[in-house]
Amino acid sequence: MIRPTRLALLPVALAVCLAFPTVARAGVNEDILNELKALKSRVAELEKKLEAQDAKIAETPQGMTVEQQQDFNRITVKTEALEDSRDALGLKNLKISGYMDPTFIYNQRQDRAGFQFLNRVDTANGGDGYNYDNSYFGAAVIDFTKETDGGSRWRLTLAPNRGVGSVFDGNSPIHEASVSIPLTDLQTRLIAGQIPDWSGYEYLQPTLNKLITHNLLFDFTLPTAYTGAGLEVTRGKWLTKVMLANVNASKRAQGEAAPAVAYRVDYAKGEFQGFGFAGVHGKAANFTENVADDTVTEVLDPTGSTVVGSFVTPGFQQQSDSRIDLFELDAYFIRGDWTVQGQWSIGRQAKASIITDPISGDLRDAQWWGLSALAAYKFQPRLEGTVRADYLHNRKNGGGLLGYTAADDRNGIGPAVTEVDANGDPVYGDADRGVTRSALTFGLSYLYNLNTTFKFEYRYDHASGPVFLDVKDGSYKRSNQLIGASVLVSF
Repeated sequence: MIRPTRLALLPVALAVCLAFPTVARAGVNEDILNELKALKSRVAELEKKLEAQDAKIAETPQGMTVEQQQDFNRITVKTEALEDSRDALGLKNLKISGYMDPTFIYNQRQDRAGFQFLNRVDTANGGDGYNYDNSYFGAAVIDFTKETDGGSRWRLTLAPNRGVGSVFDGNSPIHEASVSIPLTDLQTRLIAGQIPDWSGYEYLQPTLNKLITHNLLFDFTLPTAYTGAGLEVTRGKWLTKVMLANVNASKRAQGEAAPAVAYRVDYAKGEFQGFGFAGVHGKAANFTENVADDTVTEVLDPTGSTVVGSFVTPGFQQQSDSRIDLFELDAYFIRGDWTVQGQWSIGRQAKASIITDPISGDLRDAQWWGLSALAAYKFQPRLEGTVRADYLHNRKNGGGLLGYTAADDRNGIGPAVTEVDANGDPVYGDADRGVTRSALTFGLSYLYNLNTTFKFEYRYDHASGPVFLDVKDGSYKRSNQLIGASVLVSF
């Protein structure tokens, strides 16, 4: 609505005067003069109202009425109260995410088919250990991340029975517990806590992994997690992380005082490609049991003077931590519908081979190297196909890998078995020579919606000699087949 102004009202008064020219010339009578006075008074009153309205409008945002301004003020007060409450509760910059992936697995040689979800890994608490058909899938995970105004980051990830804490620390539900504190700037940070291993092209969590199972290098040659402190430095296209840490241990045992150095360097060459490398050098747990003479312990009576019995302790002694040297190089190319990734790894652990020296009985070193490559293509925006090929060379001293220091007829590690004796024990043709392992995996994934992905996988594992136990008849085979399916829901 257009408001009249003082200049707009003056012509009205002039028009009235001009409407009575004869009267003006003959002399204006008293009635007309009174009307003019009343008109001038009305104009003055209207001017005052307009000035008051202009003052109110000037005090409110452009285009808002007084009622709208009052509503706006109430909203402002409520918003500030909500922000104060959020800050008081510590919810500012707090992000909560998570996922679940109930999984179905069929394992031919294990004669086993069924769902796997939240099952234990720790063998001391009813689990069956970490195996390629029982790694980190079948989990329910919740992740909390918090960043302070100063740039410090705090992260806690809980994964009961299926996280790295369950693998190396028994019942621990902690998958990751870490802090990241800026030092000289936001690109130079102190990192500390329990951090899952960062080696290789494959990620641990299924939300970032195209297939259900992991490659052979991920399962058998890489550490599980690091507990320690270090630096994270970002400079242009380079990202470097280095830690002084315990490898696969939240606490060192008595007599163990030497930590390891773990590092990871990444270079993003461009928008579509990059490479990285990682390594670990230092000491880690050695699960080899060294054969020794049995120990006979006598049992005395309460007086301590008469032997009333004895018991025998088998002569196996757990080894102390031994030196590990691990190094891997990985690269990726992701553009359009195509994803191509690859990895080369090499490693050794002192006194961790499966077979001891045949003459002296001393423990020997385990040594290995391997390759893995993956290619994926999106047939449709929601449907993606993946193929992965793995090779693991593990022949020296009967074999032996990181954390696998004994013949393993489920994962296919150790010397080839030529026959089974009368007691059902394997007989090795050449106990001093381990088998090489390979695996070929095909997978499909379908993005049902933004939060749900269906996965299917067929995997064929092969060894250079019979090393997979067929539980149906007790024989040993060169190959094994696995079929998997999962539904992954994340938020």
